[in-house]
Amino acid sequence: MPLTPPARWTTILLAALGGYLTRLAFPDPGWWAGAYVGVGLLYLALRRDSARWNTLIGLVWGLACFAPMITWANDAVGPVPWIALSVLEALFVAGFGAAWAWARRGHAVWRSGWWQLLTFVVLWVGVEELRSAQPFGGFPWGRLAFSQADSPLASYAWLGGTPLLSAVVAAVGVLLARAVLAGLDVRLGRTLAALGALVGIGVGSLLVPLDTSAETGSLRVGAVQGNVPEPGQLDAFGQRRQVLDNHANGTHALLDEVEPGWLDLVLWPENGTDIDPQVDAEAAAIIDEAAVAVGAPMLVGTVEYPESGGRYNTAVLWEPGEGVVATYSKQHPAPFAEYVPMRDVARLFSDAVDLVTADMLPGTEPGVVPVESERLGRTVVVGDVICFEVAYDALVRESVREGGELLVVQTNNASFGWSDESTQQLAMSRLRAIEHGRSTVQISTVGVSAVIAPNGTVMDRTDLFTADRMVATVPLRTSLSPAAAAGEWPALVLDALAVWVVLAGMVGAARLRRKDRTEPAA
Repeated sequence: MPLTPPARWTTILLAALGGYLTRLAFPDPGWWAGAYVGVGLLYLALRRDSARWNTLIGLVWGLACFAPMITWANDAVGPVPWIALSVLEALFVAGFGAAWAWARRGHAVWRSGWWQLLTFVVLWVGVEELRSAQPFGGFPWGRLAFSQADSPLASYAWLGGTPLLSAVVAAVGVLLARAVLAGLDVRLGRTLAALGALVGIGVGSLLVPLDTSAETGSLRVGAVQGNVPEPGQLDAFGQRRQVLDNHANGTHALLDEVEPGWLDLVLWPENGTDIDPQVDAEAAAIIDEAAVAVGAPMLVGTVEYPESGGRYNTAVLWEPGEGVVATYSKQHPAPFAEYVPMRDVARLFSDAVDLVTADMLPGTEPGVVPVESERLGRTVVVGDVICFEVAYDALVRESVREGGELLVVQTNNASFGWSDESTQQLAMSRLRAIEHGRSTVQISTVGVSAVIAPNGTVMDRTDLFTADRMVATVPLRTSLSPAAAAGEWPALVLDALAVWVVLAGMVGAARLRRKDRTEPAA
């Protein structure tokens, strides 16, 4: 006889514990298996049929996961924005709880455990996709896939990107929960079936080929983490020219490790110069001097202020003795951080919005930067994304499909203090390396910076709030992974299935209610 759902207070505890264990799957500490247990506990907590109750369960799980995960928002802009963002993301999980209740009301779906597994997984991914796009362009932070950088299951990202990997993580959680339920109910066949499926998922991940060999040669790169004058402060860039000087000095220090002309490219982070060298002659002279000394072009993060108003978060490719030869401007500025929607309304909740004095404008061109390599005798296409853009599937995929042979993630983590924001971002960069089979360099003003192999392995990394540099020879690749080739189709298919299972459950439940009303009493 099937086990009855646990008491209501027990389900709340299960949800809170599950949410927090899922948070622990993300850096730091990055206990990736916690995501499986956390999702499994959510599944167990959602065994009641009430949509209202499951909404509450989802909200509890979401708050327990997101609030401790994004404490860096509190460090950067204060408690009100942190709480607001945590609640917003938790509301999506609450919506998932309601959708799960609606979907399972059709008895034909609920009768089969495998249908339950499919329903839960596609709903979860559908909700992840929704909150990654809405509102104001979405907030993909905390997707289950991003907890798996060190997991053997990470290889599934190469097959189907983050939607498939999130689906696999959710499926593992449900299978664990169903194995426990079947075991407690002494159903040996169902227990073995769930455990067998888990083994199959694990074996499948080992069969995914993650090639790290060079396809179009290798690039010699130097990456400079210059640090800032005031670690962890919003006014970390308050001392004019200090950040620029730090990165220029770090570039000259590369010559302690390599000869002039040995490097093919030098990478600076987002906001590597706090002065736009395109309009400031002194800043241009400092950057050009560093580029000439090291004998290599430099990808430099800066800010542009067009005459029409606003600003652009831009990376410029600086050729020694020549200046800017290519640019990329961030396409997805962060709402309420780089630009402020509904400023008058937002100010009612936090006056931190007034720190953004000029709204950032979105760039309109793909994140690709062509670098002429004299040593290789050709143009190397670098795929570039800036800061939080690494979390958005389409932006990274676009840079690869436009020819990116190497991925660069330029970021500025100065205002997030000693929080986990930088290591959480590094986990995303590692997943992108696996997903697209590309060497990836995450370069930050203050750390954590890292060089990542195409299989997600960290080859070198720096610490937080230190001046440091890295030198590496990274393989260049042009072949498209199945995930890159498929584009947005895996996500679209899962989204369509999510809508279908909810509607099917609701229609099935309505038919059952009509049947109960029309059948004569016994």
